Amino acid sequence: MTENKKNTDNDRRKRAPGSGGPQPPKIRRQFLVWMIIIASVMVVLMMFRQTGEPRVRNVDLIVLERHLEAGNVVSMEIKDWQITAVLAPGVMEGYEKLKTSVSPGYWEDKLDEWKQHLPQDREEKVLHVDEASRWPMILANVLPILILLLVLMYFFHRQMRAAGGGAGNFPFSKSKVQANTKEKPKVTFSDVAGIDEAKEELQETVEFLKNPDRFRKIGGRTPRGVLLVGHPGTGKTLLSKAVAGEAGGPFFSLSGSDFVELFVGVGASRARDLFSKAKENQPCIIFLDEIDAVGRKRGAGLGGGHDEREQTLNAILSEMDGFERQDGIIVIAATNRPDVLDPALLRPGRFDRQIVVDLPDLKGREAILKVHSARVRLVEDVDLGLIARGTPGFSGADLEALINEGALIAGGKGREKVEQHDLEEARDKVRFGRQKKSRVMSDEDRRMTAYHEAGHALIALLNPDVEPLHKVSIIPRGMALGMTMILPERDRYGMRRRECLGTLQLQMAGRVAESIFCDDISSGAKDDIEQATKLARKMVTQWGMSEKIGAVSYSDEEEHVFLGSEISRQKKHGEKISQQIDEEVRSFLHNAHEAAKDVIEKHTDEVKHIGEALLKLETLDEDDVKQIVDGKSAGDLFKEREARRADAKKRRKSADADQKKKEEAEKNKEEDPEAGTAPAPAGSPA
Repeated sequence: MTENKKNTDNDRRKRAPGSGGPQPPKIRRQFLVWMIIIASVMVVLMMFRQTGEPRVRNVDLIVLERHLEAGNVVSMEIKDWQITAVLAPGVMEGYEKLKTSVSPGYWEDKLDEWKQHLPQDREEKVLHVDEASRWPMILANVLPILILLLVLMYFFHRQMRAAGGGAGNFPFSKSKVQANTKEKPKVTFSDVAGIDEAKEELQETVEFLKNPDRFRKIGGRTPRGVLLVGHPGTGKTLLSKAVAGEAGGPFFSLSGSDFVELFVGVGASRARDLFSKAKENQPCIIFLDEIDAVGRKRGAGLGGGHDEREQTLNAILSEMDGFERQDGIIVIAATNRPDVLDPALLRPGRFDRQIVVDLPDLKGREAILKVHSARVRLVEDVDLGLIARGTPGFSGADLEALINEGALIAGGKGREKVEQHDLEEARDKVRFGRQKKSRVMSDEDRRMTAYHEAGHALIALLNPDVEPLHKVSIIPRGMALGMTMILPERDRYGMRRRECLGTLQLQMAGRVAESIFCDDISSGAKDDIEQATKLARKMVTQWGMSEKIGAVSYSDEEEHVFLGSEISRQKKHGEKISQQIDEEVRSFLHNAHEAAKDVIEKHTDEVKHIGEALLKLETLDEDDVKQIVDGKSAGDLFKEREARRADAKKRRKSADADQKKKEEAEKNKEEDPEAGTAPAPAGSPA
């Protein structure tokens, strides 16, 4: 009962004006309504004033005197320097008054003469307005503007106070925090897959929030901060949301860039305000996304630090572990650049735990695909394990995009369910790009691309140190004119020397096939040569796989001068070692080229048949390549493929018809429940 009352009081306090609650949208609407009303009244008054005033024409004094002499002036009004003459009706079309300016000494001498030209009762026809009598007119003109300004200042001041929680005229110093309470948790750990170790560590954080006394009784203290480190798209933000959903307590979310403002000190003020709100709602969680925006090393890199960022970082450091320590607040931060963070952030007492959110392995990728495919209609024979094998290096975001692309592809083709080839097409689209069937290639380019990919396919099929072949295609995707895709049987966390040599041989096989079958070479091997060179240099300088260089690290790790603590960098080895490294890299690539050449020259007919089949069918899978190597022609392969397509189409139509009949039967049963009940035979017992 006491807790419910406390929650009710907190809600009432959050809704109260000036308490920092969700008031600004309402005040903005009131402000806009009053602005429209005041502006409308001002416009109406100005229109009435303009329509009520007679039309006036500014003229010279000579013109005015001519009208006086002609008897066209009915009356005159004199205000210091200004003389206004009222004309008789019909004298000047479109104007009722004439106005001119003259010095007071002049009109005083001319006044008696002008009165002679006015009608009778001349004294009453000349009106003198003293200087003091101008104030009512001035007030009439200025007062509406003053009222408008006062009203604007009032509403502006009220809005600023409400937005800043009663912080005067500086509401931007308050944190733009988003509070997620325990009423409707949307994401839980059941929605997160593929990162079981990170979930287990964060499950302990949830227990700290739910039962802190259990740990305090034995003298332990809850961790102050948890840092999630991982590649983009691995699910760091999703994990933090799951912690909020599991813990069921207040959850404050803020991005690191929200602290950075134009004015120095605003970020620090927002950090203090964020932690003050968290203290009022502890135990709670603060999530800081992209913490590296404000948590970079202080005084490091070219040009030193930035006052605003460093003051914000100092405020966060002191709030997390300063003189006043609050054990009921856990800070969860996420970053993909832990190397640039300030060491003071990473020490125990601040971020006590660092949880690495890795890219998912084979089992994790399959689990992630199952989570995201739960909202998509799949056919029964879809093998998500096969898709998971073909997506090494994919993050959770990539896998979610794959499932979504598969659904879009199936919907674009008019199907009601997603099939296996839809997901495979989505995988290739996410990894390599969209098919470019409209690209017009010459016969020579297609022929060179076909034999290039045929060389890759043969090495992938015959070399046991290379991952198994999955598919080879000459349909352009992205920047590539063709592709040869291998399908890993398991996740690899390291590479053996023979596997590296086999990969080099696979990458050089395309260039070898071009030179043998096309009597020329092309720029299509650019990416293969680049990847092979990088792999060979790592073998020599980082992995110690060169017998000549030995097990010595000569890697020059590149670091941007704006991020590191050293502007100048000294070379780790001399010119002689650099020359030996280049020679070894060249030797690895040359040996791989010659090894691939020997294999292709021994299997010239097989490469030729694979290339001809690619020119006719454009895409071949592993079974197709094996059959071609065993002697099957491209024509027979084409006939079998068409037969399989027709059979699959027939089975799909039959399945759709059965599903439609089943849905109609269920619909009829719902409309008439007794329709499906057959009458009892005659003579049978009731």
